[in-house]
Amino acid sequence: MDLKDLTQLLAQPTAPFREDHVKATLTAWFKQDRIPYFEDPSGNLVVGAPSAKAYQALIRKKTKEPLRIFIAHMDHPGFHGVKWEGDRLAIKWHGGSPIDDLPGTPVWLADKSGYVGEGILEKAEMASSGRPCIDTGELSVTDAGLVKTPAKKLWGGLRFRAPVWIEGETLYTKAADDLAGVYAILSLARSLYKKKGQGRSQSRENFIGLLTRAEEVGFIGTLAHLNWAKIKPVNRRVLVVSLEASRTLPGADVGKGPVVRLGDRATVFDAGASQVLTELAQKTLKKDYQRRLMDGGTCEATAATVYGLPAIGISLPLGNYHNQNFEGGPDSRGPNGSAPEFVHLKDLQGMVALCQALVAPGLPWDKPWKNTRARLDKSLHSMRKFL
Repeated sequence: MDLKDLTQLLAQPTAPFREDHVKATLTAWFKQDRIPYFEDPSGNLVVGAPSAKAYQALIRKKTKEPLRIFIAHMDHPGFHGVKWEGDRLAIKWHGGSPIDDLPGTPVWLADKSGYVGEGILEKAEMASSGRPCIDTGELSVTDAGLVKTPAKKLWGGLRFRAPVWIEGETLYTKAADDLAGVYAILSLARSLYKKKGQGRSQSRENFIGLLTRAEEVGFIGTLAHLNWAKIKPVNRRVLVVSLEASRTLPGADVGKGPVVRLGDRATVFDAGASQVLTELAQKTLKKDYQRRLMDGGTCEATAATVYGLPAIGISLPLGNYHNQNFEGGPDSRGPNGSAPEFVHLKDLQGMVALCQALVAPGLPWDKPWKNTRARLDKSLHSMRKFL
């Protein structure tokens, strides 16, 4: 795992509809590593194909191997500037947020050039419907010169001692959700395109990475992509693999391995493909994985399911989901106040290893329950005499 690139990626400013700096960092690496990619009409990045035509060719390819579309999103909850009210900036929040101890919360601000300043959240109005989160607010800024910048060109998020730092095996950051998942797709693409060889070539044809925008406000980038791509499996199956940093829950603990995600708050995922993923996790990671219905939130696998595509999920257990202080730690502002998100580096390594194993040819997609069936038949044989 390349910690330098990981920390560089997580340090990029991002918010819903403001993913430009993440995209610029990624595309520079794709060009450097000769990884094919293109941008769809909504600004999502498609990795593993140089064009829409090549992407559709992979979808239509006649093969028993399903096309695995790995999805992770490039945004994280944050705010957009609305207007200046004197020397204060009125904002609109997008996505989840802390809900308590909000006045005095530090924030960062950015524009198309990068980070441009810092501020303090002075007021926050909570959303009137749905789950609790910030709706609108007002900031004071530390640099008086920022008032010369048009408000709508500014955006930002919650600020901590640094955008990202590591203590032991724990990585703290302003935005692990879902830049950690994005990094896993980057790592997978690099492993596939690093060297030539028949095995890698076969695995490449099984892989697409989809790096999406504005997931935090209702999977908007994913929905736009699915409407545009019109993926209709005919000659080959398509399997969506959601990669997420998901709120830690009992049985899905930070530091105990990536989670085979059986479903989210909205739906369960494909049973047969999830069984293939489970057995692959057992083989690849031994005991260093977890398995659970992760109903702390929803993910892009739900969007795929709604559009008729089978989906599975791999989750990275995430502390302080959406920067809300659930688990505490450095720079936390009290229960339900702001806090840096955190993940465990070994969990991320496990996610990357599982993704690499998942694109290998020859996995038992047609007979996902073969081993379970054999075990059950053996049990029946041994107990039939008692019937």
